[in-house]
This record gives sequence, C-alpha cells and structure tokens, in this order.
Amino acid sequence: MGSERRELMKALGARLRGLRADVGLTGAVLAERAGVGQPTVSKVENGRMVPSADVLDRLSNALGLDESTAREVRDLLGAVMAAPEAAKVPGEGLAGAVLDEVVRSARLARSFQCVVLPAMLQSAEYARQVFDSAPHATPEAVGRAVAARIERQSLLYEPGRESVFVLTEGVLRTWPGNPALMLAQFDRLLAVESLSTVRLGVIPWRRPVPVMPRHGFTLCDSHAVVVETFRGEQLVDDSAEVTAYEETFRRFEGAAIFGSEVRELLLGVMKDFRDLATSTTR
Repeated sequence: MGSERRELMKALGARLRGLRADVGLTGAVLAERAGVGQPTVSKVENGRMVPSADVLDRLSNALGLDESTAREVRDLLGAVMAAPEAAKVPGEGLAGAVLDEVVRSARLARSFQCVVLPAMLQSAEYARQVFDSAPHATPEAVGRAVAARIERQSLLYEPGRESVFVLTEGVLRTWPGNPALMLAQFDRLLAVESLSTVRLGVIPWRRPVPVMPRHGFTLCDSHAVVVETFRGEQLVDDSAEVTAYEETFRRFEGAAIFGSEVRELLLGVMKDFRDLATSTTR
C-alpha cells in the first residue's frame, strides 16, 4: 500500500476514534448502534481498513455527528480513496479493503456461482489453488490472500447475519488439485450447510437452469453486488443493476434443492471423488 494512502487511513481512523471517545462510547457499543461488526470498528480506527461510504455514514449517524463534522470525515474518506494504492492481491480486482468492508457490512449475503465455489465456502487448499492460478502470483501474495479469505469466513458464524449460496452441480465437479483436496472441501461444505445462519442450495445437472449463467455474483443486502470476472471482482451499486441481479438470484434459488436433498447430493458427489481417488492410486 502506498505510504500516502496508509497515512490518510491512519488519520481517518484516529479522527473517528477521537470522536467516539468524545461521546463516551466503546467500540462494541458503536458497532452495535451502527449495525457493523466490532472488528470493523477496530480495524477502521487503527487505519487497517477503508470503510465504504455506507459504513462511514452508519458510524457518523451512530456517533451523532453534526453536518460539518460528518462532511469532514467524508472528505477524509475521499482523500483515502483518491490516494495511490499498492499492487492488488492476486484474484482481487477491487481494492481489497473496500471490497472486504462491503462484504462485512452486509447482514444478508446471497451468492450464485456457476464455476468456482463461493469464496466464503472455500477450504484453505482450494483457495490456494484459486489464487495460484492468477497471473503473476507470488507465494507471499498467495499466502496473504488465502489467510485473508479464511479470516473473512468467520462472518458465517456471526449472529444476525444470513448467507444464502446457490451453486450449479457443475461447480462441485469442477476441481483443482486432486480428489483428496476435494474430499476435504466437501467436509467443509457439509459442516457449513448445517449452520443455522447458512442456506446452501445446488441446482442439480438433471434440472435446466432458469437463466443461462454468465458469471458468479454476490449480493450484499440490497445495496450492492460483487460481480466476478476473469480480471477479478467489480462492485456494482447502481440500484437498477442490483434489482436485476436480485431477480436473477431468486430464479436460480427457485431451481435449487436445499436441506436433506442437497446433503444427499453432496454425499453422492463425494462418493464419486472417493472412487476417483481409488482409481488414480492403483
């Protein structure tokens, strides 16, 4: 990250921390009032995360800032966003801190995937395969990217959040590495599917898709959608576009199976990978 951007992030964080101290709130109370995670408040105040404009507005409202002070912190955020940034992590086309905050601030995340497993469901080794395939990937950058992805998955366990994932069966059968990697990945899928905060659906290959898939995407509440492309991830916040993606997701969701049916399907695909592992070791 560029030094100018780093210093501006620290300045924004210090200003917010001072404003919080002025009104006598703890970080946990501010996070609750703003509807964001407490780690988000901590990272922003320590200059380790760039808040989205929406999150900054939530924090400003929770702090009861007057218009002049709210404009001051918005201007600080604008300066951060305008400052040069360092080279991106492989596989992350959007500025990592901004994308991370958009995902973290969502209370309802809905993801459709037709090629690769959703980032929130990937095992560490699966994620490593994803990042290794990015152009110009280095071992150090891949390691950081994998660690950040796994850390973000803690959101799945947060009370008050809901995550809905819809995959095509082709995603489950498109595999990197080796069958053993995929068997471990399926163990993770089965564990996550049992969480009360998660709904996991799969469109079986025997069913036609209601819409021809173009790419994977993740809806963050009804405010933004993260669209996945070959060059990385792009954030779309145009209201008409978001509404169109919501309607598309509903159609994919309606074609998917959930609950006991999806567990039966996952176990069946696991058996295929076990058979494949046996045949390749002979």
